[in-house]
Amino acid sequence: QVQLVESGGGSVQAGGSLRLSCAASGYSFSSLCIAWFRQAPGKEREGVAVIHAGGGRALYADSVKGRFTISQDNAKNTLYFQMTSLKSEDAAMYYCAAKSWGGSCCSGDNCYLEYKYWGQGTQVTVSS
Repeated sequence: QVQLVESGGGSVQAGGSLRLSCAASGYSFSSLCIAWFRQAPGKEREGVAVIHAGGGRALYADSVKGRFTISQDNAKNTLYFQMTSLKSEDAAMYYCAAKSWGGSCCSGDNCYLEYKYWGQGTQVTVSS
């Protein structure tokens, strides 16, 4: 079983930055695909980024490309999600999710069905 614990959400003004963390336990960190999804009230769940924690290039949704960046600390089994130049449309509940890596990591909005393990979510609020 994979346990995911998120932290780092909060309230920020438009143009500001936040860093989310996703700490994983219970599984080999390098054998995981870890994705970030977000969902705002009344909107569909959106896949915003994904990475194979064992190595590889992160993939980002067009809506966040160039503004959000994934990094990781393998010693801490933790993934970070640095969000910069935040916009009001970035406000949402953010979730990290994980699945075992089977050769590829699914990216995209509909991929949430493939991710078996989910964090509790962390709220990001952006004020204009």
